[in-house]
Amino acid sequence: MRDAPVRGALEAHEESRQVRAPVMWGFVWGGIQAASPLVFWWLDTATVYALGLVLIASVYIGFAVADGRWLVIAFETNVAAIFVVIAAAAVTQSPWLLVLGLAGHGLKDLWQHRSHYVANTRWWPPFCLVVDWVAAAIIAIEIAAGVHFHQ
Repeated sequence: MRDAPVRGALEAHEESRQVRAPVMWGFVWGGIQAASPLVFWWLDTATVYALGLVLIASVYIGFAVADGRWLVIAFETNVAAIFVVIAAAAVTQSPWLLVLGLAGHGLKDLWQHRSHYVANTRWWPPFCLVVDWVAAAIIAIEIAAGVHFHQ
C-alpha cells in the first residue's frame, strides 16, 4: 500500500521528463510560426497565420487515422473543420480570430494530453500546446502594437 504514492510520484516524474524536450521545442516552433509571415512576404500576415492554424489543426486527422477508430477520425475531422472556418474568417475579419483559434487549439491539445482520446500521441499534445500558445501570445502582442494583418 505504501508503494502506491511512491510509484505514482515516479510515474509523474517520468512523464514530466518525457515531455520536457517537446515543450522546449514547442517554444522554438511557436517562435518560428510567429515569424512565418516574414518568409511569405507576398501574402497578408493574416493569411499566413491562417494557413498555419489550418496545418496545425489537420495534424490530428493523421493521428486519428493512425489510431484507426472511425469515431475518432470523424471527431478529429470535425474539430479540424471548425479551426478551418475560424482561420478562413480571420483572413478577412479580425486578426483576434487567429489568437482565438490558436489559443483554442492549445486548449484542445491540453484536453488531448489529459484524456489520450487519440492513441499514441504522448509527446505531441504538449509540444503543440506550447506552439499554439506561444504563437497566440506573439500575435496578440503584434495586434496590440498595431501590426497590419490585412493589406
